[in-house]
Amino acid sequence: MTRLTAKLTVTLIATVATIGLSGCAFVDKTDGGKKVRVLTSAEVTTCRKIGNTRTSVTASVAGIERPAETVANELETVGRNSAAEMGGDTIVAATPIEDGKQSFHVYKCVDPNAE
Repeated sequence: MTRLTAKLTVTLIATVATIGLSGCAFVDKTDGGKKVRVLTSAEVTTCRKIGNTRTSVTASVAGIERPAETVANELETVGRNSAAEMGGDTIVAATPIEDGKQSFHVYKCVDPNAE
């Protein structure tokens, strides 16, 4: 195998591995995050807003865009985890996804008047 062929083989393997990993989820829901619901603004009219959270994840790996659905799912997971840490039980998307970033409103809907 020539030196050029070896370099191309290594490059090809690295590229394939990067593309394969770009579809994988890198963010796990915490126990609290698993309990946080994702609703629309029309569904939280009886809830108490307790704050906002801005989330971000990697949108591309080695210059290759990650699948939009994967990025969206990860942003939602980070939002749910963050809401749980804040004492919230519900999130509503506040902004569209842009460059791997999204903001969410955080609400307390279950027993909204409880501290």
